[in-house]
Amino acid sequence: MAPAKDGDTVKVNYTGKLEDGSVFDRSQGGEPLEFKIGDGTVIPGFENGALGLESGQSKTVSIPWAQGYGPWREELLAKVPIADMPEGIEPKVGQRYHIPMHTGGKAIVTITEVTETEVSMDGNHPLAGKDLTFDIELVEIVS
Repeated sequence: MAPAKDGDTVKVNYTGKLEDGSVFDRSQGGEPLEFKIGDGTVIPGFENGALGLESGQSKTVSIPWAQGYGPWREELLAKVPIADMPEGIEPKVGQRYHIPMHTGGKAIVTITEVTETEVSMDGNHPLAGKDLTFDIELVEIVS
């Protein structure tokens, strides 16, 4: 069998771990993750980890934050007056929301603190600034 190459659609099982070994995500117990190598739907380091694998092969890849979810950025922190929150929403620490951007898109923010007067939000990806390790098993090259 030929190894996975740029442009191939692949199915993989994976386990994602932080530097301390704690697991933050896995596909085992569910459907394998399917993606096309080179189209940017998964982080670059993960995509590169699937390159060269043949069906049934596994490997562990270490992904520095720059090839993962990028740096943690302080400018993505915001405080919003509680009065400006949409009606009917009771913000709670840990909740994630899609908020409209002035550019027309939407951003995902996580509530980090709620006081009587304001809500603190973090627009960073939860894995931003973190080095990651993935155990990747190529299940199938679909096309």
